[in-house]
Amino acid sequence: MRYRARYIGPDGTEKSQSFPDRQKRQAEDWLAGTAADMSRGHYIDPRAARVTFRQFAEKWLAERSGDPNTRASMGSQLRLHAFPYIGPRPLGSFQPGHIRAWVKQLEENGVRGSYAKTIYSNVRAVLSAAVDDGHLARNPCSARSVKAPAVETKRIAPWAAERVFAVRAALPERFQAMVDLGAGCGLRQGEIFAVDADELDFESDTLHVVQQLKYSEYRLVFAPPKGGKLRDVPLSGPVADVIQARMKRFPPVEITLPWGTPKGPLVTRRLIFTQESGEVVRRPSFNNVHWKTALVAAGVIRERRRGEPHAAAREHGMHALRHFYASVLLDAGENIKALSEYLGHHDPGFTLRTYTHLMPSSQERTRKAIAAVFGSGSTA
Repeated sequence: MRYRARYIGPDGTEKSQSFPDRQKRQAEDWLAGTAADMSRGHYIDPRAARVTFRQFAEKWLAERSGDPNTRASMGSQLRLHAFPYIGPRPLGSFQPGHIRAWVKQLEENGVRGSYAKTIYSNVRAVLSAAVDDGHLARNPCSARSVKAPAVETKRIAPWAAERVFAVRAALPERFQAMVDLGAGCGLRQGEIFAVDADELDFESDTLHVVQQLKYSEYRLVFAPPKGGKLRDVPLSGPVADVIQARMKRFPPVEITLPWGTPKGPLVTRRLIFTQESGEVVRRPSFNNVHWKTALVAAGVIRERRRGEPHAAAREHGMHALRHFYASVLLDAGENIKALSEYLGHHDPGFTLRTYTHLMPSSQERTRKAIAAVFGSGSTA
């Protein structure tokens, strides 16, 4: 090495690059390019560019605030589906082609749909943070040639009322009223499990949805509803009657759990749904033991064979009760904004995109309107 090009970086320290004999021109060009990058704000410290994707991603995860459960899920997805393929690559070497190849690898491995798109979004977020921190000049995921994994859009097919009531009848008596809150108030499963007797206002026929039961770092906690969307939901007469009768048959039980995270402050709630032992209802055991058994009895899924688990029933989970609730309200003429509020969605546009095909047809309304006018007129 005969030539060494030196410069002072933006951090005030001297940096250099060595070049062999007969490459003085290359050294000068490199130094000029580095100076130009610094003047345009495109300079990347060579040491920062050598940090690998995995090294940066692990540091980024450790520094993230917010829900620890979300952080743990992101870490698991990166370790399983990103680190084995792009983890060792230095950040400064990333090109759009590397991301295209990795996305194709995901597909070949059978990782598709919304799950693949979530993993892709996590990788994109890591690379965006790397750009912000000066490890690479541009996020390769932003290139026009890079496409996120495709997600097939499926139209929601709401349950018929007969199916709702059949599943309800097949559940144990102490859990039957859960169906009324899901199909009659649009609550999510975690919100149903966490309904506090004090949140039921039978005088104003209103249910205050202020919390859910969820797992955080594999421990149960009370937490605000999804997205922090506290809301008031109309409580219809028949649903209110069922809940009141249920509370007389199975009185509420005081349950104390941390709030938000396992280390959060302890809070006590009078839950209307608990197990026979007086403990909280746990999602995995409820779904596998009670819910899927009810689905079998109602003819929704096939009966399991001896020694085998129940058939997968993702589209027939308790969330189907929310879809039923939405379909009933839309069929009755409720507007999207009100439905969005009752469901606790962050944006009415999301509600519209999800349920637009369930809205009464404008063509049919047009036919009826014109028929009413012309039908009342006289003909010559």
